[in-house]
Amino acid sequence: MRTLTLLSLALLSGCSAMSSKHTFESDKQTPISPLQSYYDYSLATPSGNGVDLSQLANKLKDYDVVLVGEWHTHPAVHLFQAQLFQQLATSGEPLALSMEQFSRPEQPIIDQYLAGEVGEQILIKQGKAWPNYESDYRSLVELAKANNSDIIAANAPKDLVRCIGREGIEYLDRVTPEQRQMVASQIDLSDTPYRQKFMASMHHGSPEQTSKQYAAQVTWDETMAESIVEYITEHPTSQVIHVAGKFHTEGGLGTAQSILKRNPQLSIAIVTPVSEFTSEGSDYQLKVLTPPARYVKKENRMQAYHSLSKRNHTLTCEVED
Repeated sequence: MRTLTLLSLALLSGCSAMSSKHTFESDKQTPISPLQSYYDYSLATPSGNGVDLSQLANKLKDYDVVLVGEWHTHPAVHLFQAQLFQQLATSGEPLALSMEQFSRPEQPIIDQYLAGEVGEQILIKQGKAWPNYESDYRSLVELAKANNSDIIAANAPKDLVRCIGREGIEYLDRVTPEQRQMVASQIDLSDTPYRQKFMASMHHGSPEQTSKQYAAQVTWDETMAESIVEYITEHPTSQVIHVAGKFHTEGGLGTAQSILKRNPQLSIAIVTPVSEFTSEGSDYQLKVLTPPARYVKKENRMQAYHSLSKRNHTLTCEVED
């Protein structure tokens, strides 16, 4: 197991302060080029010093887990993820890819794909790949396959999570034992900085419904964290690079906290996409052009919210006897 620690145990009490084995200020700073397109990115340390890809990979190579946050569908972020994986793979050390984009029930079909037993269309269909798989995640999966790396289907099943978001965490008391194994054994809903951040980000619905949605959010984080920790327990010499939405990973909250609750000895590094570099914070920084606003007019935002709510209410959450 890798021995260097980035995230301190203070995370468990809600503090996101981080310490690093690197002295960032003494590093030779790489000039930062201006971004001109959505395929461009620049990198910096938590202190804001510019680094190139090879320098960043060298800093990350000794951590047990590297959490790479993303703006979903951003081409520069996905390009960076693939290039970082390729860089880390050159060390020759065991490297696994953990993905939010696949859920635990799909692990067998992913393993079959990596073994060459089924083709990509079977992976996409039976693996319930995200709609943007071919444009955004194919390169990562193919790099892992070429490197003989395992891929961890880390997430909880989407339908189970949606039912938790609609009915609350108590929904798990009604599911079958087989379904219950598809989500983390422990799900912490206590008041933490992550919960406060989530609640502050929500602007619709009643407090009761928002609490249920938070339960769904934490189910994602806890399940992904448990999947990663269980893999490292079985493969203690392997590094895991995990890709997920930036809300799950940034600032040492969410998935990072959940990992350290399960194994405080693991060292974790976090890379977070940003629109501007700062000299504060604990994450390595991936600067990309900010995604366009999804909606500008309030009525369009509300229409999208109500459409999502209607879809969730039509979801069948009945459990067979």
